[in-house]
Amino acid sequence: MAPTGHRPSFGGITLTGGSRLLISVALVFGVLIQSGPLAAQRVALRPGVPDTSAFRPLELPPPTPYRTGAGTPGPLYWQQRVDYSVRASLDTATHTVRGEETIRYTNNSTDTLRYVWIQLDQNLGAPNNPLAVVSDRYEAEPGIVGGYVIERMGVLRSLRSGARPASSPLPYRINATLMQVTLDRPLPPRGVVQLDIAWHFQVPLYWRTGRERFPEGWLYQVGMWLPRMAVYDDVRGWNTEPYLGYGEFYLDYGDFDYAITVPAGYTVTGSGVLQNAAEVLTAEQRRRLALAVRSDTTVRIIAPTEMGTHALLPPGTGATRTWRFRAENVRDVAWAAAPNFLWDATGWDGILIQALYPPRALPVWAEAAAVGRFVIQNLSTRLARYPYPTAINVNGPAGGMEYPMMVFCPGHQSEHGLVGCTAHELAHQWFPMMVGSNERLYGWQDEGLVSFLQHFVQHDRFPADTGLAGHSAESWVAFLRTGAWLRVSGSEGAIMMPQDHRPQSGYLPYFKPPVGLHFLRREIVDSVPFDAALREYVRRWAFKHPTPADFFRTMNDALGEDLSWFWRSWFFRTDHLDLAVDSVAQRDSLGLTLSEIHLSRHAEMVAPVDLAIVGADSSRRNVKLPVQVWSLRSTYVYRLVTPPQARPVRVEIDPRRAYPDVDRSNNTWTGAP
Repeated sequence: MAPTGHRPSFGGITLTGGSRLLISVALVFGVLIQSGPLAAQRVALRPGVPDTSAFRPLELPPPTPYRTGAGTPGPLYWQQRVDYSVRASLDTATHTVRGEETIRYTNNSTDTLRYVWIQLDQNLGAPNNPLAVVSDRYEAEPGIVGGYVIERMGVLRSLRSGARPASSPLPYRINATLMQVTLDRPLPPRGVVQLDIAWHFQVPLYWRTGRERFPEGWLYQVGMWLPRMAVYDDVRGWNTEPYLGYGEFYLDYGDFDYAITVPAGYTVTGSGVLQNAAEVLTAEQRRRLALAVRSDTTVRIIAPTEMGTHALLPPGTGATRTWRFRAENVRDVAWAAAPNFLWDATGWDGILIQALYPPRALPVWAEAAAVGRFVIQNLSTRLARYPYPTAINVNGPAGGMEYPMMVFCPGHQSEHGLVGCTAHELAHQWFPMMVGSNERLYGWQDEGLVSFLQHFVQHDRFPADTGLAGHSAESWVAFLRTGAWLRVSGSEGAIMMPQDHRPQSGYLPYFKPPVGLHFLRREIVDSVPFDAALREYVRRWAFKHPTPADFFRTMNDALGEDLSWFWRSWFFRTDHLDLAVDSVAQRDSLGLTLSEIHLSRHAEMVAPVDLAIVGADSSRRNVKLPVQVWSLRSTYVYRLVTPPQARPVRVEIDPRRAYPDVDRSNNTWTGAP
């Protein structure tokens, strides 16, 4: 708790005027003290009667050897490992990406696997995907056929010792955006299998992957581009939710070695570290990059006057250039290519921070690398150090989207827009790139936490903006009261609903969680222990797969409070908060005034009570009552003893409008002066 303005209290009566009143008050009002709510309303739980109290323990999955009741990974926790080796090429005439990949899959589970599941997210727009009709996240284009063409699906086996592995075909079955592959032999615990896949697809105009035409040629932003292993975990086995466009990704960690071959005039950037800079960059570009990583100012790697000139090509460049990247301990990679990229870079603490964008993004994007540096430094200080060697922001048509070490932001015409998108997308490097939650089921576990963090970055960048960037409790109540929720979705829905099953996919994961987390941090627990608890969650689950239960348990454990009442109302249910001042009864005795302030809650949610009390002598006091005042009933009487001239004439709940109270008309009582 973080009480403010507390006065000494005894038996529910707050004393003013000094300790000299204590004995007389106890004698006069002794009966009232003994009949306070906690003494008079003790109710024993009866066998067979379910506990429906707001303070009952949160209904969570039982602890296991893999996940403890404290919210930590258990002693037997495991997760699979997936390493990828990919060779791909981009045909700009047909917008086709063609690739061959080897997947090295390590089974760290306790189970023997006879088949595996592979995600085919590009099949969102495939003509034979029966689920395409339920998604509006894919923009069709004449002449472009969506989805993968699987050219080869096999397993690599060595026929004799020392021989190069050969690919043997494996049977497979495609189910919308997933592919089940039957293994030629069971994969035991600790076993390893190498899968061999060849495929191609056409880059769509827009969505997670997109392209845009410029006078110099097409700009491509390419994510979800290679078949990737689905997650097999201790919670659900194979996670086989189809990709419908809103629910994003759930992926295992490993290393990616990949090569992208493009026309020679194209510049490529990708997740990870460029491995063959001497082959694809000029000596001057390499010199500038080496300078940038040690600089706290922006270095132009490709300046506007250099774009599209032969000076950008290393000597001896042919018709194509192949760019090779390596990304370690990541769950995915993305890349972008264009003939008209401007390229800026800077550094912080050994991290190379980059921005690539077409000329139309100027002048705002000339600050993009510096903004990226600000975000990385801010969140590294607030949460945990940024875990990767580089961070890249690419401007293009794909909208705001995040991948390990790389984010996509659209063309913003203001510094505020650039900072907002960069802060949000780079915050995803912590959630879910570092803390690898299941986005496809629980979008709030990354989008909600990231929207919460985005506020702090924006506030630190623009200190004069004192609001909560749309995440205040009052903004949420206004949203509900105006009926906007019903207009966009038809019903409210709970945060814990699976991402693609919710009535409206944007508001619940992005809007309501940060409102609740700000409320929790500011009004229920103190900000210092809250921030420490969030850092502990990151520490425990870095590069692992936490569930919502792991988050709730970790926060309870680190804060030292059972917040079941809050998690249940705000995340699992659609409870509302409505606290009220019903009346104030006053009577004088022995030269003192006893005021009984009758409080109640008119809706399902409980919360601490923030009271502002104004006396007849214009004195003001603030009282913070703990949430436990609602432990036994939906009413509570707060007793206050004052001199007659200081008797309350106005009592208000939540005078700062910091609570998500849906009906403020009953928050205030006014008496005779």
